[in-house]
Order: sequence, then C-alpha cells, then structure tokens
Amino acid sequence: MAVYNTYSDAANTAVRAFLTKVGEFYLQKTHGPGQSFNTGSGTGKELWRRIKEDEFKSCCAFCGRNEEVVKGGRLEIEHLVMFNRA
Repeated sequence: MAVYNTYSDAANTAVRAFLTKVGEFYLQKTHGPGQSFNTGSGTGKELWRRIKEDEFKSCCAFCGRNEEVVKGGRLEIEHLVMFNRA
C-alpha cells in the first residue's frame, strides 16, 4: 500500500473493487448463490486449484511458464501484483 495516496490509487482501487464484484456475480451464476472467490480456503481454494490445473495446465496465464520454472515453484493468482502496485 502506498504511503501517500494519489488519484490513481483511488482509481485502481475502484476498478479492482468493480472487477471483484463482476467476478463474484459470474461465480454465483455458475456455482450457486453465496459463493465468493476466497482462495485461502474452502470452495474458492478448490476452484482455484481446478482452474489452474485443468484450464491452464499449471502454466502461467500471462507468461506461459510452467509451474516448476516459476520463481518459487508456485503459481500465484495475481502474477503481476507487484508490477501493478509499483
């Protein structure tokens, strides 16, 4: 989080919140009401694992590298988090 917030920080936060709501809307349409994409535990964690393995074959959606060659040997949901917050 930035020490000094700027207008662009507010815009990024608003867009992130909007996209989260849109994503949860479609998640609930496909997986039932009350679902949230909490990837730390439960249904969200299992859904993330299935998407990662079945849809992306354990490869990064951004750079295409396989999970074994990604730094730390582990794919992250938001591969570009630090880049986006720089």
